[in-house]
Amino acid sequence: MISVIKHKDLGGADHGWLIAKHHFSFASYYNPKRMGFGAIRVINDDIIKAKKGFDPHQHNDMEIITYVRSGAITHSDNHGNEGRTEAGDIQVMSAGSGIIHSEYNLEDKETTLYQIWIIPNKANVKPRWETKQFPKQPVKNKLNLLVSGFGKNYKEDTLGIYQDAYLYGGKINKGDEINYDTKHQVYLLCSYGNISLDDKILEKGDAAEISGLKEFKIKANQDSEVLVIDTAK
Repeated sequence: MISVIKHKDLGGADHGWLIAKHHFSFASYYNPKRMGFGAIRVINDDIIKAKKGFDPHQHNDMEIITYVRSGAITHSDNHGNEGRTEAGDIQVMSAGSGIIHSEYNLEDKETTLYQIWIIPNKANVKPRWETKQFPKQPVKNKLNLLVSGFGKNYKEDTLGIYQDAYLYGGKINKGDEINYDTKHQVYLLCSYGNISLDDKILEKGDAAEISGLKEFKIKANQDSEVLVIDTAK
């Protein structure tokens, strides 16, 4: 089953320095029918104005993945981690027993990103943060594996999280197709472009919940970029 969620139907808020679209209930946006998808609790599609950002705040027991779509984000936390993550790259943070961090767009232009919260399968872990660069060229035949879960299914050269989950992504040239074999269930994001999932069309900012399918096909009707979040139910 493929259910499309249109960008225009997402919750959200305009804070001036931050324009946020919420795929699931978050902050002042509450929809009892949109409380998460499997282990996914939050997906925020954010536009952060230049020289603005999130002041220091605390998280506990959450796996937080940030995929930067344009610009860059700079992280700092009370465990001594600091770093800058650019467009096409990812940072992950295991909040675990507690971490206080800030995230700022220190660039001279807007930064756009997805922030994804995944409920961990292990509580009270030692807080950690990592960032990693990934290939930027369009993919052929398969998406890049960016994040995988710690344990027996962890894949080398990916960023790890405490959950049985995988994050794939990539740019797809117009006319190309990707066949994806589902591991659990999928939440797919169309970062830009226009894609087909069987007979369903997704445009920039749209998403799809995919369940009960062993495989599905992604076809790029325009030059596009997608993220596939495959998580335990």
